[in-house]
Amino acid sequence: MDLKLEMIVLPVSDVDRAKAFYEAVGFRLDVDYTPSDDIRVVHFTPPGSESSIIFGEGMTPSAPGSLQGLYLIVTDIEEAHAELTSRGIEVTEVFHDAGGLFHGHGAGGVVHQRAGQERLAGAHPDRASYGSYLTFSDPDGNGWVLQEVTQRAPGR
Repeated sequence: MDLKLEMIVLPVSDVDRAKAFYEAVGFRLDVDYTPSDDIRVVHFTPPGSESSIIFGEGMTPSAPGSLQGLYLIVTDIEEAHAELTSRGIEVTEVFHDAGGLFHGHGAGGVVHQRAGQERLAGAHPDRASYGSYLTFSDPDGNGWVLQEVTQRAPGR
């Protein structure tokens, strides 16, 4: 049985502000639908993705900004950094982990460090697939991670 991730519900406090942000990031607006006074559904798809995000009024009881570690895959982390920056999106600098494995993302783009792990500036020195990152947050603090993947691990 195939199980494909279709959609993630994002908790936001201001639907119009979130809509403007995700448009600026470059996500495709699929739906902005208000079937009643207490429900509004806004649906976006990241370019090249089969999965989408959805947010709005009456969508989730979760606190705005409570989703962390939402990964987006790119083939060129430096190009992604330049494009997002040119779109006015506040992103971290590109980084890699000294141990080769990224370990988390917190509110406001703060990366949680664990003992024995060190975040280093710049892309992975060998540009190893899965080795380079940047992070950003939406206006509510929902945290995104961009990871450079040029060759998928076997079975992916």
